[in-house]
Amino acid sequence: MSDIETIVNDFCRENGLSVKLSYDMPSGYETAYGTYDITVNTLFLNVAILQDAPKYEVLFYLFHELRHAMQYLYPSLFSEQIQESRFYVVLYNGVCYKLIDNEWKECALVGSEEYFTRVYMSLPYEIDANRYAYEKAKKLCGDSAELIELYKLWMPAERLDYDEHRKVFARIDNCIERKRYD
Repeated sequence: MSDIETIVNDFCRENGLSVKLSYDMPSGYETAYGTYDITVNTLFLNVAILQDAPKYEVLFYLFHELRHAMQYLYPSLFSEQIQESRFYVVLYNGVCYKLIDNEWKECALVGSEEYFTRVYMSLPYEIDANRYAYEKAKKLCGDSAELIELYKLWMPAERLDYDEHRKVFARIDNCIERKRYD
């Protein structure tokens, strides 16, 4: 864990980034391994959960969030789908967010946890971040059955078609727009 600051600093220097690091998880993310929030340009890493985790696991979650920072700060490096989808967050329980004018707007959609889990896991920016995290952790720790299993855990068994994502994004847009006038 002592290497985290060094890894973040090296990554930022190599990629022309300036990202803050915090171990104090934001409200609502206390059980998450980590998150990156563009509105405060901060990578939050949950060291309370990760303190006894193997190195490959800590690195996986750290590089996953660093990749999100890259997706937000250098969007032109990524596909159109990643550029579009990065403005939307879909949680397992149907709570959703859209980034508007550097502020996360919240709404809730109706549907099953299974469906929203599939939406979340299939988001292009999540798939990209998981692939990147796997490759970086593999490079630093070597490939192992445990790392492969961690990677598979975060990859959708059946990827959702991007047209379905666009329908979800439209539902989020409509929900947020309705809330604006309530």
